[in-house]
Amino acid sequence: MAKIFQVTARAGMTRVVEPIARGLLRAGVSPNAVTVTGTVGVLVGALGFGARGHLVAGALIVTVFALTDLLDGTMARMSGGSTRFGAFLDSSMDRVADSAVFGAVAYWLATEHDHSGVAAALICLAAGGLVSYVKARAEGLGMTCNVGIAERTERLLIVGVGGLLTGVGVRPALEIALWLLAAVSIFTVGQRMAHVYRQAQRVGAE
Repeated sequence: MAKIFQVTARAGMTRVVEPIARGLLRAGVSPNAVTVTGTVGVLVGALGFGARGHLVAGALIVTVFALTDLLDGTMARMSGGSTRFGAFLDSSMDRVADSAVFGAVAYWLATEHDHSGVAAALICLAAGGLVSYVKARAEGLGMTCNVGIAERTERLLIVGVGGLLTGVGVRPALEIALWLLAAVSIFTVGQRMAHVYRQAQRVGAE
């Protein structure tokens, strides 16, 4: 299944990221250090700015530091491949960052008495975690699960665009983005579960 943001766009981003990755590796910076730094940056943007209603600054900071998810992966590949701990750390930090982003959004919307928006943010938080869990559990059982219309990068970009637009005065944009994201996240969970079910059926038939 094609992703929302196509492979060609990701490839273009990779061409920008690779020189930065090489420079950091030459400077002795490890992929794990970039992973942790990116998570700290997301926490600052989400909790320090977004939760307080500074949506433009928060969205920009979160977007910049969320892109380190591409950077640390590129660095790991260039340095000989990701270690088991590196993969574990990256996945764990992603969950921390995602929780901070959607928790901050839900908190700010609650202060604005936007109950519908809070509900959407909480659904996004739960569904986003489930998207990741389904994939991890499937891979732990020896199956593949690299399908879905909205993976982590797409989810953060959708909520980021909504936050930016709301921050510049397009008031309903964030809530619309959250409900859209909730829908595609739930759909992605269904896609992944169906994909794993088909694999399990084929294995059982062999």
